[in-house]
Amino acid sequence: MQGGGADSSAAGGWVAALAAAWLAGTALQLQQAHAWTAGAYAALAGVAVAGLAVAGLMAGLNAGLTAGPPRAASRATGCRALALAGVAVLAFSLAGWRGAERLADRLDPALEGADLVVTGRVVGLPQPGPEGSVLLLDTEHARGPDGQEVAVPSRVRLGWSRPREGASGVQGAVARAGERWQLPVRLKQPHGVLNPEGFDAELWLFEQGIGATGSVRASAPQALARLDGPRAWHPRDRLDAARQGWRDAALLHGADPVAAGVVAALAVGDQSAIEAPAWAVFRQTGVAHLMSISGLHVTLFAWLAAGVVSRLWRRSARLAHAWPAPQAARWGGVALAAAYAALAGWGVPAQRTVWMLAGTALVQGSGLRWPPLLVCAVAGAGVAALDPWALLQPGFWLSFTAVALLIASQATFGHGSAPAGPRARARGWLRAGLHQQVVATLALAPLTLVMFEQISVVGFGANLVAVPWVTAVVTPLALLGLLWPGAWTLAGWALAPLWQGLQAAAGWPWAVWSVPAAPGWAAALGLAGGVLLVLPLPWRARLAGLPLLLPLLWPAVERPAPGRFELVVADVGQGSAVLVRTAHHLLLHDTGPRYGLDSDAGERVLLPLMRARGERRIDALVISHRDTDHAGGAAAVLQAMAVQEVLSSLEPAHPLRAARGPGGRAVPHRPCEAGQAWSWDGVRFEVLHPPPGPAAASPAGREPAPNTRSCVVRVVDGAGRAVLLTGDIEAAQEQWLAGPANAAHDLRADVLIVPHHGSRTSSTDALLAAVRPRVAVLQAGYRNRYGHPHPTVLARYAALGIPVVRTDQCGAWMWSDDGARCTREVRRRYWHWRPAAEPPEGGAVVAIPHTRRAE
Repeated sequence: MQGGGADSSAAGGWVAALAAAWLAGTALQLQQAHAWTAGAYAALAGVAVAGLAVAGLMAGLNAGLTAGPPRAASRATGCRALALAGVAVLAFSLAGWRGAERLADRLDPALEGADLVVTGRVVGLPQPGPEGSVLLLDTEHARGPDGQEVAVPSRVRLGWSRPREGASGVQGAVARAGERWQLPVRLKQPHGVLNPEGFDAELWLFEQGIGATGSVRASAPQALARLDGPRAWHPRDRLDAARQGWRDAALLHGADPVAAGVVAALAVGDQSAIEAPAWAVFRQTGVAHLMSISGLHVTLFAWLAAGVVSRLWRRSARLAHAWPAPQAARWGGVALAAAYAALAGWGVPAQRTVWMLAGTALVQGSGLRWPPLLVCAVAGAGVAALDPWALLQPGFWLSFTAVALLIASQATFGHGSAPAGPRARARGWLRAGLHQQVVATLALAPLTLVMFEQISVVGFGANLVAVPWVTAVVTPLALLGLLWPGAWTLAGWALAPLWQGLQAAAGWPWAVWSVPAAPGWAAALGLAGGVLLVLPLPWRARLAGLPLLLPLLWPAVERPAPGRFELVVADVGQGSAVLVRTAHHLLLHDTGPRYGLDSDAGERVLLPLMRARGERRIDALVISHRDTDHAGGAAAVLQAMAVQEVLSSLEPAHPLRAARGPGGRAVPHRPCEAGQAWSWDGVRFEVLHPPPGPAAASPAGREPAPNTRSCVVRVVDGAGRAVLLTGDIEAAQEQWLAGPANAAHDLRADVLIVPHHGSRTSSTDALLAAVRPRVAVLQAGYRNRYGHPHPTVLARYAALGIPVVRTDQCGAWMWSDDGARCTREVRRRYWHWRPAAEPPEGGAVVAIPHTRRAE
């Protein structure tokens, strides 16, 4: 028996090593900045298979040879090392081959912006919104502007704007799930904003297999036609059509939009049904994982379903004799979880969760007594084989951690005799649930901080109430509504008191704890501390994990030295937002655009960016003018962060003038005017525009354009390094700045934020001659509808030898004492968009000396 136990332990260790090798090979491939060709990966896979065959042959020969223990052990070690290397290389090559295949399925850059007519079928649920809908189309064929067939990606993501009142041709045209359509479209390659520690939209598109994004052209109604409905024989078409019908019915059934959205999300997995303000409350209270069919939700559902199957199975002696109840419970839970995931649309997170659960059930059912961590490692390797890019998703790690905890909890509370009496059983379940929540909170907290730089302080208490209530009451009612719609009303009623409590908890000033992005060593120590706290060890040993958490909870934040500043030109798409950080102060110049009625750059880009950088307050928020591409994120920033003062050219009646900060605190506001100046930490800030006094009316008597009142700020440090923040000034304002009326002010700057995103009405010769920048940074959206930057403007900069760095090609641009760098180069991965030809002067680093150049 002891020998058998030793053999089993050795076998388990060997399997763990193989799983670790597979995960390591996959993770290494995901670090590639440039993908190889599919043929190169296939050749490498052949080498790996050959190496594994050699390792197997060597192992067989070694088993048949008679040699002394030292030589036999040496040969065995060599075989294992070769096998582990072969597995890692095979994982690397297979992940790379799949990546190369997806890259080959991207849109040809020559077709970007062309008027195409695409035929395909709608997959998944179209996402409705106040401005239109977003849908996925699996394409069949496409025609170019000349009517000839062209190759387009197999899956594209399209925005279909709601027609304007009075428009013709597309009124009443609504694409539904499973339908086949012919659509006039314009496409572009997958592209998203990219900022330090920010969401990687291009990775998300790549993992979903989306090879192009674009829009349906309302100007070509003659090419738009519904060709066919959902195919009756096709399971996916029928399921998607049914899901959309249920989703629409659930949304229309509830009077409260929050409750209706949550019910729709729980019933069919449509997370977009929940509006952004409600999501903010769920995130702040740590219950977002419960409010849609996520990977964690599927895991919990499988665990509960397995318990129900086990209880029912044991009631039948015939069934229990034919198939042991534990096996039936495991596979019954997997089957029901798969059905639940299919109801959720069979998205990538749900898929990997089902495969993870199936792998766990397979290992447990095989009779192998592996510890939970080994089971999770093997299941993780299987998921990585099916979806390599899952390793880069927080849900992967959170799901596997949750599974490990649930397995451990099941083992802990599954032994011993059942308590006698209903009260004793209720106390046992309550004690078990409390224990599981404590363990989950302690173990997942460090992981959550590493991935999101914030954690809900009220999450423990909120989850103690929300987990059983949503899981046992709200979710069953939401699912019952698929058969009896009246249950959706009951689900809404059940959700109402929980929603009120969550709103109250989210309103607490310290509901969320945010930390700066921690370095790798601090993250590793914090994760180790979290694991140590939940291991079944004596409390003295567990408490040793607390000091390990400190570098993660309070990481050191690097700041510029006194007399210096750091510049971050954020990538916000078609808009502007610039951070200027001194040793102890922060200025934010503009807040980026509003992307939609419930989405803006403040919420999606700036707040995560500032949290990751450890910013707790904004000392001065400058809103250059009222256009939404500059002021669109201001409301979100003001509401979420402490702002000491706002300077703007906004008119007195503008809503942002009355905006309040956290806790309802009034924010001081003053108009920006030329001549204002102040110093922070040895760095001087000077407002150069607009001139003092009221704005002059146009010659036609109309109100002046907002661009003409843009706040222009020059920042210069103790070494003479300077940056000029320009807003949307145009030719007339540039002439005023560079003219004799403003001769007392120095315009020279090392860095010029290109006025008005490179519009042809700006960047005049007079301004460029006065500023004489070493580098110009241009903030513009990829293939934006305004055509920014204009070719004549780029030619003007090139003629003067001024390199232009574009955020749509660079991502966020950062400038400090160490020089300058582009986020796209620092975070370069093979799935990221890249220009067909790299710009000659806009590369990763534009180094500028610390001292001002000689004049």
